[in-house]
Amino acid sequence: MKPIVKEFQDDVKLTEEVQAQINNGVSADNLYVISHDDDRTKRVADHADANTVGVNEEGLGTAVKNVFRKKGDELRAKFEELGFSKDEAASLEEKLDHGKILLLIAS
Repeated sequence: MKPIVKEFQDDVKLTEEVQAQINNGVSADNLYVISHDDDRTKRVADHADANTVGVNEEGLGTAVKNVFRKKGDELRAKFEELGFSKDEAASLEEKLDHGKILLLIAS
């Protein structure tokens, strides 16, 4: 089942949402942060006590291929590996292009 996606412009709001999700019983292991900038993704995920999408979530084959992909292609591949259609993945990646940061809530 694909994750629920919440989008944010502000890193602080995303961090507050992570805490709200944890307070509502969602395991921190099921919360993932993703943005167009790897440094921002890691910084926000570390600050919010959430995760980033890694090899375990995207699969080894996709992870290896992503080494050679452009950033947009890499992000779309990650979204598709998480269960989103090609169109959904393109839409989510476009949001990241516009500076959004996403919180993915897996079940």
